[in-house]
Amino acid sequence: MVLSILSDIFFSLPKVRRFLFGMLCAAAAERNKEPILSVLRSCVDPHKVLNALEISSGTGQHVVHFALALPKITWQPSEIDAQSMSSIEAYRKHHKVQNVKAPIYLDASQSWEQWGGVQPESLDLIVNINMIHISPLGCTQPYSVNGQITPQSNLDFDYSLRTRNPEWGLRDVSLLNSLANENGMYLEKMVDMPANNKCLLFRKESVV
Repeated sequence: MVLSILSDIFFSLPKVRRFLFGMLCAAAAERNKEPILSVLRSCVDPHKVLNALEISSGTGQHVVHFALALPKITWQPSEIDAQSMSSIEAYRKHHKVQNVKAPIYLDASQSWEQWGGVQPESLDLIVNINMIHISPLGCTQPYSVNGQITPQSNLDFDYSLRTRNPEWGLRDVSLLNSLANENGMYLEKMVDMPANNKCLLFRKESVV
């Protein structure tokens, strides 16, 4: 009886439960999923049927959280890391979300034709979280604001990233905006997020 009770308590712990089901848990993703969802709610019509691609879905915590809150959006998660893809699938099956597709392998440094079968003009929304500072410029292009990185904690973070890999680092918003313009998009707004992070919303001519 005692062992049974201890087992129930042990299994009820969120991180342990996720681990047993193969669901990875990133503390940062858990902290920022609600602030990011708030931005999503502000920029999409929750009653409109939409198709979304999440590039670099990580553990799967974000995409499942968004899917449960925005059931009219069908989400296509993607990853380049095999362990993360398994975690995404574990979250998808555990939460039984019907509007999240099975994850696809996607290398953002490659042309879109190699993006796991994603077709032109098939998406209303593309979401990318916590990737561009830890990937080569070829995945995005140069996240500082007008060349200035603030506060000091972000400057230290940028230095740490570049020390680990010269191709990593915080990107400049002005360069991201230039790249967006070259591809028929414009920077609609930049939202300040917790922990000195920022969320950039780019739109094409057709408004979601």
